[in-house]
Amino acid sequence: MPSLRGEKEPPLQSPLRKLAAAAIVVAGVCAVVLIYSIGLSNKNAAGRDFISYWAAGQQLVHGKNPYDFQAVRTLELAAGRDPAEPLLMMRNPPVAFFVAWPLGLVSPKTALIVWLLLLMAGVSVAILLIWIMHGRPDSRLHLLGYAFAPVQACFQAGQFGVFLLLGVIFFLYFHRTRPFLAGAALLLCSLKPHLFFPFGVALVLWSVATNSWRILAGLATALAASCALSYALDPHAWAQYSFMMHAGGALDEAVPTLSVYLRILVDRPLVWLQFVPEAAACVWAAWYFWTRRARWSWLDHGLILLLVGAMCTPFGWLTDESMLLPAVLAGVYCALAAHRSLWPIAVISAAALSEFFFGPKITTPWFLWTTPAWLLWYLYASGRFGGRVIEPQATAGAVS
Repeated sequence: MPSLRGEKEPPLQSPLRKLAAAAIVVAGVCAVVLIYSIGLSNKNAAGRDFISYWAAGQQLVHGKNPYDFQAVRTLELAAGRDPAEPLLMMRNPPVAFFVAWPLGLVSPKTALIVWLLLLMAGVSVAILLIWIMHGRPDSRLHLLGYAFAPVQACFQAGQFGVFLLLGVIFFLYFHRTRPFLAGAALLLCSLKPHLFFPFGVALVLWSVATNSWRILAGLATALAASCALSYALDPHAWAQYSFMMHAGGALDEAVPTLSVYLRILVDRPLVWLQFVPEAAACVWAAWYFWTRRARWSWLDHGLILLLVGAMCTPFGWLTDESMLLPAVLAGVYCALAAHRSLWPIAVISAAALSEFFFGPKITTPWFLWTTPAWLLWYLYASGRFGGRVIEPQATAGAVS
């Protein structure tokens, strides 16, 4: 790139600029982690959702049931959780033991600091890969991903959402060049599988239609390894998990999802109503894939499936929407390419961030609007509302 004086850029300037940019990002990550870590104590850690993962890890380390209500409650109170606060249980299936078990090896405070570092590193990797997949644009708009409201919610609560994001990103990045690795990365999505059923339907159909069995083989291998570890840590884990889910009252909670409030609106005791939207979304996903199978793009059609899956899920929180960051940023790049306004996503993002920091808790119905908003943004940005459809462009060798 020529300089302002018309001279050629010194050969070392570009690497130095990249190094400086990387140093700034690392410094920013450290600063954010420091901010979230100031004043941390075991009691502070016990006040976050994260404490449920630590308590499950403690149980696993000592060869005990990680889904034992009374034992987990005792651990949380001993760590400093307010007795007036409700019990927090890890509701992830036993395939999540590989994440929870190491946390039980250290104190809640130490585990939380490590956890926050992992979350920040995960978000940084995800944002970097999104930037690479979209051709390394000169703009720095991708850095706004750090301010994505669901990501910030993960940092504050210490939730799993960033791992879901990484599973999606690694799949999108590697599914053409390293399909086995791409499939193995989907293990992270199995931490909350109900969010990905429409996506999974299309993935199976796509694998059959394109004879891409290595992706399914990678996923099956990763699941088998995770289940083997779970069995080694707790041979009765699946039975204990089933009991916890039935006795824990998860389906009685007014979780802020459209599916739950559909059930509440029609007839609250009819639990099956909560699963109708996702079942319909899975049927729609099969049709959606089959009618587009000749030109299927995971970086476009796959993102729509993620958005629909998040909107129709029978159980989810704002933190889970971290997995939608690739769709939100892809929409930004599509809008720029088509010269469409970025005001819609600016308003949506600012509203979500403001509501998270200054509004009601994320457990209230005031957050029902976010998943439809992310979907509408992507449909608008990619030209689905009557404009010229612009599909996200991927770099060669990363994704198709």
